[in-house]
Parts: sequence; C-alpha cells; structure tokens
Amino acid sequence: MVAFALIGAAGYIAPRHMRAIRDCGGQLAVACDVSDSVGVIDGLAPEAAFFTEFERFEDYCYRLRRPRGTGLDFLSVCTPNHLHHAHVAAGLRLGCDVICEKPLVLTTALLDDLAQLEQDSGARVSTILQLRLHPVIRALRSLVGQAPPGTLHEVELTYITSRGAWYDTSWKADPRRSGGLAMNIGIHFFDMLHYLFGERQRSVLHLAEEHRAAGYLRFDRAQVRWFLSTDAADLPRQRAPGQTTFRAITLDGRDVEFSDGFADLHSRSYAEVLAGRGFGLAEVRPSIETVEAIRNARPRAPEAGEAHPWLRSEAREAVPA
Repeated sequence: MVAFALIGAAGYIAPRHMRAIRDCGGQLAVACDVSDSVGVIDGLAPEAAFFTEFERFEDYCYRLRRPRGTGLDFLSVCTPNHLHHAHVAAGLRLGCDVICEKPLVLTTALLDDLAQLEQDSGARVSTILQLRLHPVIRALRSLVGQAPPGTLHEVELTYITSRGAWYDTSWKADPRRSGGLAMNIGIHFFDMLHYLFGERQRSVLHLAEEHRAAGYLRFDRAQVRWFLSTDAADLPRQRAPGQTTFRAITLDGRDVEFSDGFADLHSRSYAEVLAGRGFGLAEVRPSIETVEAIRNARPRAPEAGEAHPWLRSEAREAVPA
C-alpha cells in the first residue's frame, strides 16, 4: 500500500487530496497543520498521526522513511501558496515523491531551485493540473489540434468567484503570500490555455486592481482576452439566486460548457501520478512564467481588438446567468 504524508490538513483543498489518497488505495499515514480543526480526517483516515508543529511532523516522517525506501512514499502539500516551495523541498529532502496543489511555486526562480533539488534527491514533484484531465478540455484540445496550420482562434475567458470580507484579511488577499489575483484564482486557467493553444507569444495587462484583473494573451494558436475578479459586483445582473461564481469561456464565439465533471478530478490526478504520468516541473513552467509576466507588468490601455468586453460595465449587465 502506498503511504502518504499530508501538510495543510485544515485547508479548503485538503479533503480532496485525502479522498484522492483513499480512492487510489493509498494510506494517509500522517498529517500536519497549524490548526487542529481537522475533524474531516475522522471520515477519511482516522488512524493517521497528526501534528500541529512542522518540526515534529518532519521528524515523524523521517522516522517512517528509515530504512530508506520503506514506510512513506509521498508527501502531499496543501498549504498556502507561499509555503509550497519550502514544503515541497522538505519532502524531496526526505526522499519522498511530492504531490503539490497548484500553484506549485510563485516564481520561476523557485521552480529552478526545485529542479535542482529534484535532481539531487532522485525524487519527483507532481502538480495538480486537473483541467488537463477534464473530458471537455481534452476534447477541445483535440479539436484545436485538427484546425488548419496557422489558425488563430478567438478566445474570451471570464471568471468571477466572489469572496466575502474574510478574504481581505486572509493570506489569499496578500500578494506576497498568494502571488496575486492572477496566480491565486487564475493559474489553472492560464495552464489550460497553454495546454490548448501552445506557447505564449505576447502578454499585455489592462487592469490590475485589488479584486480584479484583465489582459490580453497571444498564443501560437489563439488570442485570448481574459477577466478575473473576486468582487460580487462583477457577477452578471441576471443570475440564479445564490449564484456566487460565474465561469465562461468562448471559442470563436461559441460557449465552452464545462461546469460539470469536476467531482473526481483530484482522484484522477493522483491515479495519473501513481501510474507515472503526473504533471511535473516542465508542464508547470509555462503557466508560472505567464503569471510572473502579468505580475511584473504595468497596466496600459488596450489596443484595437485586445480588450475583454467586460472592461465595459454595460457588457456585464447584458450577460445571462
């Protein structure tokens, strides 16, 4: 049985990793979090050891790894974004393969450091890029690949995931810890765009505010106008009662519907890693580079054909739920 350690057990995303470990026939041997509000473990891995201090957790993992190669196989990292590098590095130094929630790291320099640690340890790092496993996205990639050479698709990406007042006092609203809005809520979409349309050729930032960002990306096979927001005021006026998220992608003017099919993507991601088909550092790099370029850019006025329509408020009001 494959044995896992997990750090960040009290976080929002951790239960998906715990279920994935269970669904893949693995065993969660030990977990860690600075918060002890981890009752979710009772229903998924009640026998797992638990620590609130990283030092004791790391020591326990080290003892499980002795003699080398027995007792512990993987470390799953579900901590806040700015801690990913340190915790992935700790797993590599233990000799464990590592599965890290996205974003893997906040900068390409940290990615380069992990590449060296991966080489030194002989262990491997994999990241959760679940949109690459979504059936609709895979079918769309096949469709894009069948287009005549030189085809440049027109794409609009809109993602609003409204957040309450708590968000502004959490680590997620601190760019030093989250990597900024484009990293925190946009990284999986930017990875998807690379997966579908190839290498990035150009990036322009049009809007960079605390709760919203927008810009233009040119890829080998598409030009993309994107808009991201955590502000409920950006949700379409015409929407279902209680709707707090709006996600829309259009390809050449046609809607791409992929609201369903997310339930088991973490479990599928783990199954791919265990089968030796996980997404490693090379797959992660393009999206990290793209977000880094967005973060370091200064906003400027859009040129003709670049602007996302929702930069005009009246366009949002006309969008149906």
